[in-house]
Amino acid sequence: MTFRYARRYCGPIQAVIVDWAGTTVDFGCLAPVQAFQDTFQAAGITLNRDEVRGPMGLGKRAHIEALLADSAIAQRWQSAHGQPPVESDTDTLYRNFIPRQLALVSRRCELIPGWDTALARLRASGIRIGANTGYSRDMLEPLLAAAAKEGYAPDSSVCADDVPKARPGPGMALLNAMQLGVDSVTACVKVDDTPPGIEEGLAAGMWTVGVAVSGNEVGLDLAEWQELCTTEQQRLREKASRRLHAAGAHMVIDSVADLPAAVASVEERLARGERP
Repeated sequence: MTFRYARRYCGPIQAVIVDWAGTTVDFGCLAPVQAFQDTFQAAGITLNRDEVRGPMGLGKRAHIEALLADSAIAQRWQSAHGQPPVESDTDTLYRNFIPRQLALVSRRCELIPGWDTALARLRASGIRIGANTGYSRDMLEPLLAAAAKEGYAPDSSVCADDVPKARPGPGMALLNAMQLGVDSVTACVKVDDTPPGIEEGLAAGMWTVGVAVSGNEVGLDLAEWQELCTTEQQRLREKASRRLHAAGAHMVIDSVADLPAAVASVEERLARGERP
């Protein structure tokens, strides 16, 4: 006789796992965008922001692969170099990308407004904080150091080269969960500003919260966002929210300043017996 056992977690949220650029630092997710543009420009290829932002959330080498696989960009590459892009081109671009990203990450490390207060509220509730990123470890280290000076040090930090397969796979979020010692992945909330980051959380069996305004989907720095009229802000907010909801986000917020309320909403759903 075969028995099936169901274990349903209905307790509080134990861990929040957040992205970096566009989610907790670098309003508008501008550091990686500029680094990709500069890297491709040095190779004779001009990319606009929308093109660069398309694969955002992937590991950075995978991001370059995705850009070169785009038919329009591949055609530009062939026109400039006389042949289609090949794997060695990806290697060269990634090698050239690293110092540009390292230079920019330290200049775009300011915390998203309200994250310090939200972080304090989450920790006061006993919630552990994990962070993961499409950055490599050498890109992450200066960001960790800069964030620590502003009072932000996650309890677990995972980057793309810590796992065999990064986003949209579940590896990074699951490694965070193991390092944080949670009782169930259902007790975790994955927070991200990109579809691959949302897909990562879903693949890991976690609740997911999309970040619309401060992140990659709107793609404006704080001053640019504040200069917009209310109507245009709402248009961009709704456009970003639709894309994150389409990726499977359980809910979408403007920025991590709104995260404590989102976590409380997830806990209400858990108490009702809901699952991600």
